[in-house]
Amino acid sequence: MEAASANAALAAGLLQDTPGAAAPAAHAAPAAPPETPRRPGWRAVLVNIGKLVLAWAVFAAVLWLAKRLLDEAGAGIQRWFARLAERKGARGLVALMFERLMRLALMLARAAAAVLVLVWVSVLVTYSFSLFPATEGISVSLVSSLWNALKQAVHGFVGYLPRGLFVLVVCAFAYYGLQIAKIFFRAVERGDLRLKQFHPETAGITYQLLRVAVVVLVLIIVFPYLPGSHTEAFRGVSIFLGVVISLGSGSAVSNMMAGVVLAYMRPFRVGDRVRIADTLGDVAARGLLVTRLRTIKNVEVTIPNAAILGGQILDYSTLALNQGLILHTTVTIGYNAPWRQVHELLKQAALSTPGVLRDPPPFVLQTSLNDFHVSYEINAYTDRPNDMVDIYSALHANIQDQFNAAGVEILSPAYNALRDGNETAIPEAERPPEAAPRAFRVRWREDDARRG
Repeated sequence: MEAASANAALAAGLLQDTPGAAAPAAHAAPAAPPETPRRPGWRAVLVNIGKLVLAWAVFAAVLWLAKRLLDEAGAGIQRWFARLAERKGARGLVALMFERLMRLALMLARAAAAVLVLVWVSVLVTYSFSLFPATEGISVSLVSSLWNALKQAVHGFVGYLPRGLFVLVVCAFAYYGLQIAKIFFRAVERGDLRLKQFHPETAGITYQLLRVAVVVLVLIIVFPYLPGSHTEAFRGVSIFLGVVISLGSGSAVSNMMAGVVLAYMRPFRVGDRVRIADTLGDVAARGLLVTRLRTIKNVEVTIPNAAILGGQILDYSTLALNQGLILHTTVTIGYNAPWRQVHELLKQAALSTPGVLRDPPPFVLQTSLNDFHVSYEINAYTDRPNDMVDIYSALHANIQDQFNAAGVEILSPAYNALRDGNETAIPEAERPPEAAPRAFRVRWREDDARRG
């Protein structure tokens, strides 16, 4: 058997090497060339274009209809949650939870609609490319690219789920904790909740500091769990941002620290009439970085807190309601006017001014005895510091009316050194009877007259 097999193999090799045996293979018919694809006619092209236009038109119509349905669904979700909150009698934190759930439901509905639109656009683009032979390969590659990208995104999302859930839980706890703290500090600020540890004026700034501290703490906790946080690029960007913030936030940090100090010092409140540096106005708003004043000309001035802390602050409203704010103005009257009469005229002018208190009564101070006149300062109390400019204007007008009616000139006279022949400046009612004005003494000499 082994010899027969060897003879058969030898015979087959001889047949392959024989020229006559290879001749039939050499004369075999050549393979047919591949057929060239036929180009579609113009009618087929027009039909495909019509299909393309129709497909996109249907997509636009369905998209418009989907938007209308989404708006109606959003309104329905809001009405449903509103009825549910009203039925449950939700107040405070419970009402806040209902509002957050409603927003979450609206966000999920919009996200689902966006995903469906993206999928439909992808399918429609693929279908559009497949209508024409020249772009048919693009449609296949586009579908493949989209599918690969989707698979990678799904795999990455699934792999990140444990870390991402931790980040979401930490952020959710921080967010709702801050919302509870916000409700608490607002109650303290409004006076609904009274605590010895918190003054109503410091409740707002305390909440802002707590919010900053919580945000920084959350960033520190979730930073290692962020995607790409261990890459060199992420670390480089973090270092760059840290350097930029540290170099450019010097003034911001100083203003913030000054804002914290001012908040707990409480040198003024919102609505007070104050003078800071050269600016007089009402406190419109105060924050960690700046304080805003509204002047009497209705101009809003923004002043950095560091400048306020390093300067002088005049608050006209702090003691006005309890003890009254003293408004004062000075007039100069000549020595020929009796000082008792000037005092009475100034007091009457103050009492006839709207906004001036009768108790405590106005009073007059003689601030100086000048060379030619006396300085009288009228002082009047008011409990309306925000109207002090109008009160000053009315007081000045009343002073003129009172003095004009009494025949006393508001005048600061000046005298020359030559007094002979001039009437004395002592008030007429206080002059002694024999004090008659003296005349000039003229000495006439005949010799001098002749010489002249």
